[in-house]
Amino acid sequence: MKSSTMNIQTLADAKALGQTAAGIASQTIRDAIANQGEAAIILATGASQFEFLSALVAETSIDWSKVAVFHLDEYIGLGAEHPASFRRYLKERFLDRIPAPKAFNAVRGDAPDPAAECERLDTLIGGAAIDLACVGIGENGHLAFNDPPADFETEKPYLIVQLDEACRQQQWGEGWFRKFEDVPTTAISMSCRQIMKSRKIVCSVPDARKAEAVYNTVRGSVSNLVPASILQQHADCTLLLDRFSAGLLEQV
Repeated sequence: MKSSTMNIQTLADAKALGQTAAGIASQTIRDAIANQGEAAIILATGASQFEFLSALVAETSIDWSKVAVFHLDEYIGLGAEHPASFRRYLKERFLDRIPAPKAFNAVRGDAPDPAAECERLDTLIGGAAIDLACVGIGENGHLAFNDPPADFETEKPYLIVQLDEACRQQQWGEGWFRKFEDVPTTAISMSCRQIMKSRKIVCSVPDARKAEAVYNTVRGSVSNLVPASILQQHADCTLLLDRFSAGLLEQV
């Protein structure tokens, strides 16, 4: 069935997609600051977010000193300097390019006790009202690192998750690791329910290799076998596609 709540927009290419996502995100952040004096946002990483983050850091009208940023996920066992680390990704593509935010709540994948790290993160985000989550969709339909079958029931904000082969193949295929065997098998991820608590969600999904996942996300029923399909149930979710990721939708 077709989702009745998601606002789905198809843009010409990844750059236009990123600029549109950044425009929506920046307006949401400015509105939150104007209405309540501060904002709290969630940022994703990966190849799908390149153009979005490039456009977002170019926005000059955001007072980042009033914005708390929460990190979506990180591989267990990877230090912050590893080329595939999402903390490094966000430092290079976001934090180093803006004035210092109010807070950057990183997921420390190399923490000696991942369960304790989840508890630390749970405490940080547990008292926060999240104004905006900027996310993507994996080739296997995952949301954050919640691979299928995802846990749709847990109320825990952060989880230790197992990465399936399709997810690991995607990370290797995007060039983050020298060989498939180097891709970690576990990660710390924000849970689906925690993402869904965000007041607004902007989901950016370029590239033809995501077309099947996009189709299953918006045309199928809500299922933990397609974790991103839970976005159908969000009251304010905008799904931004390029003509390649939207390719299967346009055939029906």
